[in-house]
Amino acid sequence: MRKVAVTGLGVINSVGHNVDEVFENLCNGVCGIGKITNFDASDQKVKIAAEVKGFNPLDVLDAKEIKKTDRFIHLGLKASAEALADANITDDMRESMGVSSASGMGGLPSIESNITSLNAKNRVSPFFIPSSLTNMLAGYISIKHSLKGPNLSSTTACTAGLHAINVACKTIMINQTDSMLVVGSEAVICKSAISGFATMKALSTKNDTPHLASSPFDSSRDGFVMGEGAGAIVLEELESAKKRGAKIYATIEGFGESADASHITTPSTDGPIRAIKQALKMASNPKIDYINAHGTSTPLGDINETKAFKSVFDTPPPISSIKGSTGHALGATGTIEAVVSIKALEKQIAPPTINLNHQDNECDLDYIANTKREMNISYALSTNYGFGGTNGAIIFKKYFQ
Repeated sequence: MRKVAVTGLGVINSVGHNVDEVFENLCNGVCGIGKITNFDASDQKVKIAAEVKGFNPLDVLDAKEIKKTDRFIHLGLKASAEALADANITDDMRESMGVSSASGMGGLPSIESNITSLNAKNRVSPFFIPSSLTNMLAGYISIKHSLKGPNLSSTTACTAGLHAINVACKTIMINQTDSMLVVGSEAVICKSAISGFATMKALSTKNDTPHLASSPFDSSRDGFVMGEGAGAIVLEELESAKKRGAKIYATIEGFGESADASHITTPSTDGPIRAIKQALKMASNPKIDYINAHGTSTPLGDINETKAFKSVFDTPPPISSIKGSTGHALGATGTIEAVVSIKALEKQIAPPTINLNHQDNECDLDYIANTKREMNISYALSTNYGFGGTNGAIIFKKYFQ
């Protein structure tokens, strides 16, 4: 089977606009959660989120195109440009290089604004549909960077970003192309999304202490905090990457996918266990040194994930969740956390789980509380789960040049 290597990284979220800034801030425990400014949330039960601040979409699109596109596309273009530049993609690669994109909710803000306009004025923008389609993320990126290979899209809730990586890996493994750009992006800090998740009682209501609101595995957690952002990675067939002299961060050793087949929103333990075991089997059961957990800061989800880790591993390795810093970027979280996992391999540093001050007795693992940890990391596992009972796991191995 053809081996897949990671040769480029890109990211933007509430704690930074590039890979180095994001990883440094995560390791230093910076929190990007604050009062919502994307819309007037004064009448909402939840008034906090992890917004991307200071980003100018003119950096990636001209003014005319910005009006035709939703924010999730802008953020995805930003992360993709960084990843492609980092990988030093050559012009001759673009003819066959593909894009595998992911978003959980796509252009929901565009849908919201156009429905408002339809109700008030009986008209919508001619760009309403193309601005909000989830696969337009891959479409715009392929056009922007002349990437003419497979053009694919995953929409599997909060597992979408990880699944998009798996899809890209499979495409390379079966020899449909030698290289793929994977990008996951989400930008749904808007009234309809915040209201919807709040009504489900899924969101934290710690409006007065936003920097403490997301607290994975802590006994005080009361729900997740909505985040936004994008992550991107360049994947290449290993021998092709070596032949062109690419910098290789890591190889992808295994991945797994499963369904709970039990409930649309309440997670099972069985589903995550099977996804993780599948990834371990594909990777020939290596010793995992670090796990980047889904760790959403929901009462049930964090306990469920802890039980899954304890079931799979005799002695689970050190684990952390970055969502105390970044919030939960839904469909983008898998690619963002893949970037973080790969940087942990490169730097031999595991970022901390911030706001873990009173660890839940039922979340009794080493969750790297509050302070980064320098450690030997050869294999890193990243996990994600989503509504509909969809699960994913992926294993990265540090590459030694």
